[in-house]
Amino acid sequence: MNTTLTATSTATIAPAKSHYVVLDGLRGVASLMVVIFHTFEAYADGNPIKQIINHGYLAVDFFFLLSGFVIAYAYDDRWSRMGQWEFYKRRLIRLQPMVVMGSLIGAALFYLQGGSMFPLVNSTPVSKMLLVMLLGCTLLPLPVSLDIRGWSEMHPLDGPAWSLFFEYVANIAYAIGLRKLSNRVLAILVLLAGIFLGQVAIFGPRGDLIGGWSLNAAQLHIGFARLLFPFLAGMLLMRVGKRIHTRAPFGICTLLLVAGLALPRFGGAQHLWVNGIYDLLCVIILFPIIVAIGAGEKRVDGPSIRIARFFGDLSYPLYITHYPLIYIYTAWVVQEKVPPARGAVWGVVLVIAAVSIAYACLKLYDEPVRRWLSRRFLAKTS
Repeated sequence: MNTTLTATSTATIAPAKSHYVVLDGLRGVASLMVVIFHTFEAYADGNPIKQIINHGYLAVDFFFLLSGFVIAYAYDDRWSRMGQWEFYKRRLIRLQPMVVMGSLIGAALFYLQGGSMFPLVNSTPVSKMLLVMLLGCTLLPLPVSLDIRGWSEMHPLDGPAWSLFFEYVANIAYAIGLRKLSNRVLAILVLLAGIFLGQVAIFGPRGDLIGGWSLNAAQLHIGFARLLFPFLAGMLLMRVGKRIHTRAPFGICTLLLVAGLALPRFGGAQHLWVNGIYDLLCVIILFPIIVAIGAGEKRVDGPSIRIARFFGDLSYPLYITHYPLIYIYTAWVVQEKVPPARGAVWGVVLVIAAVSIAYACLKLYDEPVRRWLSRRFLAKTS
């Protein structure tokens, strides 16, 4: 189901520092993989074994790792001149405008998604939909009683916003206490969080790390397991300074990331734990290696860097606005029993439309709004 992207770029949260353009670009590559993953998901019939771009859901774990790395890089050395409220303001200015836009787009397209796939849509009064939209703009997680689709999402107008909720939890935890931890204590927490993540991946009922988008005990269990290890590991990776220097790091990292997200499911229905081991190895080994390679590149120009910068700028708007289109596409494919050959044409159209909408939101809304908010609320801060 849903994956997500955390909007964490060193270009925007730490403008005074040199930033990791390759890491920003990888976030964009993963965001595009998320869109493709969700497009193919319409043909999987809810069966993860049939899913093409099978491990696209692991993008959320990659994003949490990036988030921990970049937040620690941008803020660890700034607390002597910055209070918690300033930190919160900076994160809200970075994240919240597109959260609002995602909820508004979800509301605008909601009634185009009605039918047997989403039986609650046509019976949902406009007043209730507008209430969900307004609450979605705040990113407060919604209980199942406010589900207006039938998937029990905590954000039923824009499903992927669930992990932005976890991003905020991680940011608050960082500001309150994680930033104060020594590397030794942080390493112990990373080890414990890795065990917690392994419990979900290997011994969970699905044999994967899918989940986290509902406000109930089982889904919160998965969500926090997926958050804690990569976020803490990202912080630790930044602090210990491990970097891998290679030629063409953006290309190498892109190939590794796409391969990790696209490989077919392992173990089949009889050995779910095999796929769980693969998921765990991706999060605890492959993704940190990718980040270490990406962080080893500090150039600020060149063809690959320009491509990475474009993908990085587009990544968050693409993630947070694409899913209302996926709802429409999924409902059409399932209800009309659309064959893959016909659906592929419209799937390409969907990806193009998603990228176009994201780019328009970036240039016409997100960047201007963040500039205005920064001038208005950060003008007197360092």
